[in-house]
Amino acid sequence: MEQTPAKTGSIDRLRAWVGADTTGGALLMAAAVLALVWANSPWRDAYHDLLAVTVGPESIHLNLTLAQWASDGLLAIFFFVVGVELKQEFVAGSLRNPRSAGVPIAAAVGGMIAPALVYVAIVGSFEPEALRGWATPTATDIAFALAVLAVFGRGLPVALRVFLMTLAVVDDLLGIAVIATVYTDSIDFVMLAAGLACVAVFGVAARMARIRVWVLIPLAIAAWGFVHSSGVHATVAGVLLGFTVPAIAREGERHPRTESIGERVTPYSTAIALPLFAFASAGVTVVGLGHIVQPVSVGIFAGLVVGKVIGVMATVAIVTRITPLRLPDAIGLRDLLPVGLLTGIGFTVALLIAELSFSPESGLSADHQPAAKVGILLGSLVAAVLGAILLRWDASRARSDDENRDGVPDIDKRVI
Repeated sequence: MEQTPAKTGSIDRLRAWVGADTTGGALLMAAAVLALVWANSPWRDAYHDLLAVTVGPESIHLNLTLAQWASDGLLAIFFFVVGVELKQEFVAGSLRNPRSAGVPIAAAVGGMIAPALVYVAIVGSFEPEALRGWATPTATDIAFALAVLAVFGRGLPVALRVFLMTLAVVDDLLGIAVIATVYTDSIDFVMLAAGLACVAVFGVAARMARIRVWVLIPLAIAAWGFVHSSGVHATVAGVLLGFTVPAIAREGERHPRTESIGERVTPYSTAIALPLFAFASAGVTVVGLGHIVQPVSVGIFAGLVVGKVIGVMATVAIVTRITPLRLPDAIGLRDLLPVGLLTGIGFTVALLIAELSFSPESGLSADHQPAAKVGILLGSLVAAVLGAILLRWDASRARSDDENRDGVPDIDKRVI
């Protein structure tokens, strides 16, 4: 049945609202708070029992707990969106031009190295066996970071959002590479090859004259299932599938397929996948746990709040001083202090890496994973609050005509 214009307009407005930066951050926060409250209430056993429920066919090794479905299954939807965004940025966006992309890419690398070093310095001195979690404070949560910027960055240059988005996307790409290599113990290459074959066929189907959802969804599910069975974390399948989507518009289409497909999937990622993952992962029971403050939690907290800021600011200062690369128009080094703090909002990917680092199979203390999650939650909260305060301070200050110090007056001065 054909939809009326009014109904179509309502659906479009709903999709726009769900896909907004502020909506995504609010839903994530609500899911995390609900999980924390329930996990520390008198009914906390019901919360953990719910996540331990096993669902799925055992014959194909998909009899997973609801917690595993959230981290391995639902989160793959989020990483598909990340893959689509990366493809768009590499082909037609901010990562296409090496000169303009060079500074945020370097900042992303520095913003991963410094927190890892902070974590290693703290944890290695007291609990060297817990160094396995070194990658936990290196992640940035795109949804949360952009939500804070959207709310508190009013009056700041639009270029700052593009800079943060580029930095966070590259950060996620590096995080995915870490997950695929460091946290993969063994690989079934037959299953992996089958998964890659499904990804390739998905890419062909995504380039057909017409997008056929009934073809793409089964191929994506098959690719996810094979990659999961191979031993490589299944979220990698989401990224690979996203990369195969063409960043071009076919005849008769107004937008590149990366944009049109991304717009279709993003509401499901924002409104369903990420909140449910947050609900399944953020419910840390600290009541009666005892030693929740330990080197792991301190190392992660310091890595997110201190290491991220140092890594981003120091890297940009060095790169812009010794190379021809410069910050985009209207952005100065002063803007990088709040941006560095926003990259310290680890949350989603950090929680995933913590679960992989301190899983029961790792042989480490059972207290390490809750401690790591407490470090992530507190570090992300403090980074968000400090970042919000500094964004308002930054927006209240007068800006020069050449904020990026490239010798050319700034042209693009659009504000958020």
